[in-house]
Amino acid sequence: MYIYNVTINVEEAIHDDWVKWMKEEHIPEMLDTGKFKKALMSRVMVTEAMGGITYSVQYTAENKAELDKYYKEDADSMRKKTKIFEGKFVAFRTEMQVISEQ
Repeated sequence: MYIYNVTINVEEAIHDDWVKWMKEEHIPEMLDTGKFKKALMSRVMVTEAMGGITYSVQYTAENKAELDKYYKEDADSMRKKTKIFEGKFVAFRTEMQVISEQ
């Protein structure tokens, strides 16, 4: 199993609208690509020097091939949809391979 993790720091001025958009639109659309089995959205409990509120969204893919299909078929169009919040957030992405689940 692979986890596609997106960590996002969101400006407080757009926070409520962004959270609503993530829960009602973006995450469901990510799941609708068929590449991910589930998603987990968590607030990162840290005070950032730059301000804002930080979240981690973890999308679980069955394998690396599914994640690669997401990059090839969906990533560009999904990222373009974040333009409504352009300049109001920063994000970085990481891939994680699940080694053990208890």
